Amino acid sequence: MAGFRSLLVLLLVFQSSCLGFRSPLSVFKRFKETTRSFSNDCLGTTRPVIPVDSSDFALDIRMPGVTPKQSDTYFCMSVHLPMDEEAFVIDFKPHASMDTVHHMLLFGCNMPASTENYWFCDEGTCTDKANILYAWARNAPPTRLPKGVGFRVGGETGSKYFVLQVHYGDISAFRDNHKDCSGVSLHLTRLPQPLIAGMYLMMSVDTVIPAGEKVVNSDISCHYKKYPMHVFAYRVHTHHLGKVVSGYRVRNGQWTLIGHQSPQLPQAFYPVEHPVDVSFGDILAARCVFTGEGRTEATHIGGTSSDEMCNLYIMYYMEAKHAVSFMTCTQNIAPDLFGTIPPEANIPIPVKSDMVMMHGHHKETVNKDKTSILQQPKREEVLEQGDFYSLLSKLLGEREDVVHVHKYNPTEKAESESDLVAEIANVVQKKDLGQSDARESAEHERDNALLVRDRIHKFHRLASTLRPAESRVLSLQQPLPGEGTWEPEHTGDFHVEEALDWPGVYLLPGQVSGIALDPTNNLVIFHRGNHVWDGNSFDSKFVYQQRGLGPIEEDTILVIDPNNAAVLQSSGKNLFYLPHGLSIDKDGNYWVTDVALHQVFKLNANNEEAPLLILGKSMQPGSDQNHFCQPTDVAVDPDTGTIYVSDGYCNSRIVQFSPSGKFITQWGEESTESNPKPGQFNVPHSLALVPHLGQLCVADRENGRIQCFKTDTKEFVREIKHASFGRNVFAISYIPGLLFAVNGKAYFEDQEPVQGFVMNFSNGEIIDVFKPVRKHFDMPHDITASEDGTVYVGDAHTNTVWKFTSTEKMEHRSVKKAGIEVQEIKGKGSGGLNLGNFFASRKGYSRKGFDRLSTEGSDQEKDDDGSESEEEYSAPLPVPAPSS
Repeated sequence: MAGFRSLLVLLLVFQSSCLGFRSPLSVFKRFKETTRSFSNDCLGTTRPVIPVDSSDFALDIRMPGVTPKQSDTYFCMSVHLPMDEEAFVIDFKPHASMDTVHHMLLFGCNMPASTENYWFCDEGTCTDKANILYAWARNAPPTRLPKGVGFRVGGETGSKYFVLQVHYGDISAFRDNHKDCSGVSLHLTRLPQPLIAGMYLMMSVDTVIPAGEKVVNSDISCHYKKYPMHVFAYRVHTHHLGKVVSGYRVRNGQWTLIGHQSPQLPQAFYPVEHPVDVSFGDILAARCVFTGEGRTEATHIGGTSSDEMCNLYIMYYMEAKHAVSFMTCTQNIAPDLFGTIPPEANIPIPVKSDMVMMHGHHKETVNKDKTSILQQPKREEVLEQGDFYSLLSKLLGEREDVVHVHKYNPTEKAESESDLVAEIANVVQKKDLGQSDARESAEHERDNALLVRDRIHKFHRLASTLRPAESRVLSLQQPLPGEGTWEPEHTGDFHVEEALDWPGVYLLPGQVSGIALDPTNNLVIFHRGNHVWDGNSFDSKFVYQQRGLGPIEEDTILVIDPNNAAVLQSSGKNLFYLPHGLSIDKDGNYWVTDVALHQVFKLNANNEEAPLLILGKSMQPGSDQNHFCQPTDVAVDPDTGTIYVSDGYCNSRIVQFSPSGKFITQWGEESTESNPKPGQFNVPHSLALVPHLGQLCVADRENGRIQCFKTDTKEFVREIKHASFGRNVFAISYIPGLLFAVNGKAYFEDQEPVQGFVMNFSNGEIIDVFKPVRKHFDMPHDITASEDGTVYVGDAHTNTVWKFTSTEKMEHRSVKKAGIEVQEIKGKGSGGLNLGNFFASRKGYSRKGFDRLSTEGSDQEKDDDGSESEEEYSAPLPVPAPSS
């Protein structure tokens, strides 16, 4: 089984209707040459793939006869999914006893960390992200899923490998040197399941249990900001000091019990007493109650016998189209909330003495009647940067000779992995500087600083084992002069979905007319404040009629944190009447247009109110070299500084200026026919530069198309037009290989929905469409995208900005043009943070030093958003303004 590695991606599944698939006998024949050889000491089967019927089969995943030599040993092994097609895990059967095994975890992934028959888990579990599928400890009964629910594996999106991690706590049972074959058997089906299971892990990372303290509470809480999930089972986990663990959904101040159990009972997944649904805006809360009695020193969170853990595993299911496999929460975003927690959460559950375990070596007593069965878990948000949880949990679960970071108390909202890492780094730096509690002695501070640094060293090593090299970024090298150009082509799946945890949809500025990203990837919004463009704004000669209102008195330019939507900076008050387009050059200068002033402005981003450059004459519409008529957008060439202005609603042209604002040329004319010709416009509304190809693309709004031109010769290159655009294309944005667009509201007799589009720039084909979940598109007026595939859309009618993120599974390859040989690069980095590199870049840290990993629940994590949720805006929308 040398070719089968570790990290399991196990997704629960169930059987439903009948479809024709290959016989599992053929699958078994295909893989029988890889049958694992078990030790004679093992009672497990030697046939890992066992046919059940025409659609189902069993997969036996066992340790290949191992003998741990020291306590707290973690062994990993992997099994390849014996098929290429999609399948669903619908049942689990553990093969282990707490006499020898402390706990087992089953993961799913695409590539295990080792090619060996088994290996020490400190080498890593997977080289890519790993999702936890199953957990067992303390003679728990088998887990079964409800009908119609399963974990999805295989196919194009599911995991290709299962990785089994077995923790051997106390090895006294191995004094006779017998070989262990503990593991789990899976029941899989090829029949598609309508509901997909997933796991939500709530885990404390900062709890400290003082020695001798009678009662210590560990609280965890996070906002839930995903598609609805339906909870059907739960599992609690602590070590010896845990007395009771409780989990709740909190909605409008009301606490609904998910699960309440003693962690000293068999640690099975128990079904919830009553089904619990969790929706956007709810809070998930959990409390672990510990005692420090009997300990002579403080106990911290970790993975060894002398440490503690506070874990609540929640199994859920979601509709297949929205399913995500794993979610986590390691914060306490609402500590005051626990003042109203139900009293039951504070009352320990009595447990008979014969059921209490000596950590890592339990007396084998199992309540045979409690065959509590797991019910449908659901696939939760895919941990696209999933290694972080594994890194964090293992960092905090090192062996007992390493101090624990026990002062971790984040005060900032961690809405992304990078935010959480920054907080951890902050804690580490404070520790290293001796900035611990003033009550601690200076000597204790210095000792802690050294030990924390040692732990971070171990963190570096762990990061390097669990995260593949971040070297998959496509380098856009320019061809030699005269040898042609090429465009990176995107093939495969590229899907964009609303970032439901992003609170920016509740900013509620005025009419959002323009959005852009600055050089640091902050979002910049250009809005109209209390001014509205409607039928009374202009006369028949396009002269602004509401000048008496004066300029907008509030800041019209907002700089927004892309993670938590906090307003970082604002400017632009008393300058504009009807803002329209916004773009940002490579130096961070803002280029904006005002359709009432008929002008273009270059502004310094550092709050200097006086414009750096003004083009056009204030309040004077015109069509010569010195005037505009309702200009719509600006694009600035990053290489030459050349300025392009789309002009506009009453001029159908593109105007080119030098970097200093000197008129150079113009092109375009008004289209009057139903089939407009190249170079004809009916409201050129938005611009997108493609610098490395020397092209400028124009959203020809009322003609429902995109036209691209050469920037040097102004020669027409091509048109991109699709029936699904409908009659309008409002805005476009380009990143290497991809063109994004939004259309407009359909005419009465039209059927095309208002939506966003992702297109392959090389051939113009649509590869994805997208809409928001919260609120709806009414007049999406502008769009901007970053190179990691994050997309923002601003709507001028709903006064809303949405954030969309990509779930990209594609190949990036260079297209050969003009005879240029371009190397093909397959695969794409997930865009996640490489923690090893992150910490290695900090002065004073290295990757040296590494102890054995541990931790129950050492799967990846992505913290749930800790920001305050707000109600959706429900005020009446502005009167529709077709011209805006």
